[in-house]
Amino acid sequence: MEQLDRRQTLFSIAAASVLPIQSAAAQTSGTPEGREIAPGVRRVDYTKRETMIPNYKTVSMRDNIYQPGASTSGSSMANDMVCHMLEGELTVDTGSGDSLYRKGDVWSCTKGMPERSKNTGSTVAIMRVIDLLPG
Repeated sequence: MEQLDRRQTLFSIAAASVLPIQSAAAQTSGTPEGREIAPGVRRVDYTKRETMIPNYKTVSMRDNIYQPGASTSGSSMANDMVCHMLEGELTVDTGSGDSLYRKGDVWSCTKGMPERSKNTGSTVAIMRVIDLLPG
């Protein structure tokens, strides 16, 4: 089996998360499922499985659904992850300033980065997160 480097691995995960965009938006946008993690922000957890990616034991997927103006302000990322904007836009504190992510954008975060995001748009924002969990 061919050895993948970390960049190839993250790109593959990000590409795979783009495929279910329409069905995911239909499933989560405006639905009452999940749990509230901050005022106006809901988290919907999907699935968790073992992974073949070196240095990670488990991969899981979730959506964070932000109402307009809603924000999160956690202390720091608990693990490495790949994020994808399914709908709307978010301003995210990346530790070196704010970055604006819009529908279709993908980015990655490392363990320990700040965990602060705000929906600065006028519509619901859905951020899909692929968590990479060590053993």
